[in-house]
Amino acid sequence: MSAVSSAGEVSGDDDVGGSGDVSGPGGDPFASVVGQPAAVALLRQAAEHPVHAYLLVGATGWGTRVAARAFAGELLAAADPEGAARHRSLAASEHHPSIRVVERVGASISADQARDIVRQAALSPPEGSRQVIVAVDFHLVGQQAPILLKTIEEPPASTYFIILAEEVPPELETIASRCVRVDFGPVPLRDVEAALVAEGVDPGQATLAARSAAGDLDRARLLVSDPNLAARHALWWGAPGRLDGTGSTVAALAGEILGAVDELLAPLQTRQEAEMAAAVEQVETFGGTKGSLANLEARHKRETRRVRTDELHACLATLGARYRDEAGSTSGRAAFVRAGELLATAAERLVFNVNERLLLEWLLLSLPPLRSGEG
Repeated sequence: MSAVSSAGEVSGDDDVGGSGDVSGPGGDPFASVVGQPAAVALLRQAAEHPVHAYLLVGATGWGTRVAARAFAGELLAAADPEGAARHRSLAASEHHPSIRVVERVGASISADQARDIVRQAALSPPEGSRQVIVAVDFHLVGQQAPILLKTIEEPPASTYFIILAEEVPPELETIASRCVRVDFGPVPLRDVEAALVAEGVDPGQATLAARSAAGDLDRARLLVSDPNLAARHALWWGAPGRLDGTGSTVAALAGEILGAVDELLAPLQTRQEAEMAAAVEQVETFGGTKGSLANLEARHKRETRRVRTDELHACLATLGARYRDEAGSTSGRAAFVRAGELLATAAERLVFNVNERLLLEWLLLSLPPLRSGEG
């Protein structure tokens, strides 16, 4: 299965709930990049005199993919000023024939995928004088970096790379040294709140979602579509006060927490179904491949897993905040220290795709009960 799909066919978007909108022909193509002024300023400047490889570093939801779309549109618009509005509009929705999006198929970038990127980079642009390859999740390039190094270092004059990575592990460092690096950070709380309110979200709900999203605007957009957000937060906050050292209480509480996480997946599934329907229509109308639809389905599965993991991390963070809130007394300080150790261990284990129920039951059985306050 090819990892490179023409954006004129179907491409995925790992930014949950990300918008492909552009502010009209005379609008700002970077308007949808929220809370990243330094990164946007650098990309604006780079578009005027571009080099051939850029590395956008930041977690999913901080706006790297949205910025990549806008920047790709600017690269194409600069080569064809008369068609600038069209280039920007198609780039914003990842439907431009000269933008190719690399989506990993498995847990990491495979050798076949890396060779496919090299092959695509050597081709002439489908239209115009430039093409842009947007490579997603390249912190997972693993041992395939040497296959790509020469092409990224010296691509054809018509090819530009925009590489997205959540971090720069040792395997990516050599490629990173050949790129202009653009760093993204968590979206500031006030900017997440303002963006949600501008999209029609109730200010109170926007504040709660923003605080629960930890700087991830896409996650905040998902949370505001969940009517159980406040109840889920209250469940987590109140959990330490319900602990009594018995297995029956722990089992019941773990079940409630996982059930609440499952409820969040309902609005995600609704969005994914709409996205798949739009992708099918796109293929039927403009042409495409079944492989691109399979890539989208695989991305949805990764996205679902990430949302579950993010929500469980949010649960751990809320539990930690509750113990910190109770740390005023001697016993509270001791409980806070012990809870911090246990929560850190649980967070580490989540990375390895452990059995969620067993992990929660172990954690809740080990956490010190809190008797003061009801949360």
